[in-house]
Amino acid sequence: MISRRFFLKVSAMAALGACAKDAHAADPVYTTLRGKVRLRKIASGLDHPWAVAFLPDGTKLITERSGRIRRVTRTGGLSKPIAGVPRVANSGQGGLLDLVVSPNFKANRHVFMTFAEPRNGGNGTAVARAVLSRDLQSLSNVRVIWRQWPTYNGQAHFGSRIAFDRSGNLFVTTGDRSDLRDQAQNPGNSLGKIVHITPNGGIPANNPKKAGWLPALWSIGHRNLQGATFSRATGTLWTVEHGAKGGDELNQPQAGKNYGWPVISYGTNYDGSKIGEGTAKPGLEQPKKYWDPSIAPSGLAFYSGRRIPAWTGNLFLGALAGERLVRLRLSGNKVVGEEQMFQGLGRIRDVREGPDGYLYVLTDADAPGGTLYRVEPVPT
Repeated sequence: MISRRFFLKVSAMAALGACAKDAHAADPVYTTLRGKVRLRKIASGLDHPWAVAFLPDGTKLITERSGRIRRVTRTGGLSKPIAGVPRVANSGQGGLLDLVVSPNFKANRHVFMTFAEPRNGGNGTAVARAVLSRDLQSLSNVRVIWRQWPTYNGQAHFGSRIAFDRSGNLFVTTGDRSDLRDQAQNPGNSLGKIVHITPNGGIPANNPKKAGWLPALWSIGHRNLQGATFSRATGTLWTVEHGAKGGDELNQPQAGKNYGWPVISYGTNYDGSKIGEGTAKPGLEQPKKYWDPSIAPSGLAFYSGRRIPAWTGNLFLGALAGERLVRLRLSGNKVVGEEQMFQGLGRIRDVREGPDGYLYVLTDADAPGGTLYRVEPVPT
């Protein structure tokens, strides 16, 4: 005779098995050109998340634009905000933006962040370095190592992403602050530029040494760069930036080059009027690709993992206005194929490869809508 206790135990185990089996049944599945993938929900309830970063052990840190850094717990919950984050100008497009982990994190526990810094007379993009505590609850020794200049009282076009080169130096992308767009052509300031600095805020030896250029500048003539990454295969920098009405760009910025904004553009002003002098001009660089209509590109990452081998070596970017993930196939420095995926998922703010070899996608929305997904292949 089967006891009631045994029956309840077996029933409970069956229920747990069903829960485990069905726990992710609601996770969306998409058909791509390379097969079906599932977007596994890793964390939700985020308030306008901007960046996801990974510690060497796989721990995930996420910035929220309001000025908070959250850790994803082992159960998929969110930690309390990490203490010690610098005060941010949380208005319009401003706030806490990118977050990256030092390549030497195991030795120095350094993290770097970009944010809209409140200042007398306005605000501006800044880069801060900090030490993350071993219990992952606080930042210490927070130091601003670079500030965009000049200060401006605005709420738009702060950029901003950080990418480490092979020497451990930082490339930082900035915005033109919208109203000051003509200043993107002025090498005497850091509006609408890419800067190249050391982890202490110094000037690397390979920066272009051009008359009239600020020493930290790498390239000029950019609008609002919100994606930056390096190819592990070639060690080259790639960026994406917002156009106006059309004219979003993918670039491979070279030292000392001018990328044209706002003298040339493949977009128009929002009222439909012409921007600058056309789409090309001698001495100004052409994008590797442009989008018209705009997709509002954001996070950018090469995929080098093996979880989805058909994607290895491809370049991925999030789209805000387009609410999709874009996959680009490259041949050398040329884009030879494009696939737009996950339409309707939401405004994709960031895309990164995790140390586990999976691709991660972060959607931007008010709480509780901001969500981190892991892209997993669906077995055939």
